[in-house]
Amino acid sequence: MPFLDTTSPAPAAENDGLPDFASSAYKSAYSRINAIVIEGEQEAHDNYIALGTLLPSEAEELARLARMELKHKKGFTACGANLGVEADMPFARDFFAPLRNNFQKALTEGKVVTCLLIQAILIEAFAISAYHIYIPVADPFARKITEGVVKDEYLHLNYGQEWLKANLDTIREEFDQANRDNLPLVRRMLDGVAADAAVLQMEKEDLMADFLTSYQEALTEIGFTSREIARMAAAALVG
Repeated sequence: MPFLDTTSPAPAAENDGLPDFASSAYKSAYSRINAIVIEGEQEAHDNYIALGTLLPSEAEELARLARMELKHKKGFTACGANLGVEADMPFARDFFAPLRNNFQKALTEGKVVTCLLIQAILIEAFAISAYHIYIPVADPFARKITEGVVKDEYLHLNYGQEWLKANLDTIREEFDQANRDNLPLVRRMLDGVAADAAVLQMEKEDLMADFLTSYQEALTEIGFTSREIARMAAAALVG
């Protein structure tokens, strides 16, 4: 079905319940949300390349994942251009600073488990949840882009799951500490973007619920017990 059916006497009805994509309020909020996804894809690229230095036998696969993230970045940049919105990149860089700093610290310490938790579990689950909630209320151009991106993000989440699953017997202590250090940051990030997300008709409660679902499903796939998962998920309520 075309987006605009010229035979319809009331084409606006097709947009019933969607945001006003042309409003100044929407464009202002979108400048920050769009910047977050652009910056998130760039940082994901950089993180996967960096992980290749810790896992040289996996460097080729990690480089492939990184290239996918740059493709996503180009797509989301086009989404902003389509709406005539300039992404607020300084805001986005500040937004990711806590997780970025923790990733870089873990990288210098050679902590593969912590790096994978931050990028391949927390950030990917964060992205998947945001895209799930965004797609139903996105403009048609951005919806098509985002639907393609979210399929790729599951591949990235799966990479982290499989590596951690294969090493489960040796990762528990570091994973648990890294989770306590970083899961609360994701909750604060959601809090920090809640007002702008609401303008895009993305409610914080829905974002958090979808994130925790993706996160807990990932922990299940890795092989953690229900009791371990409940304890680790509780860290989101701390801080």
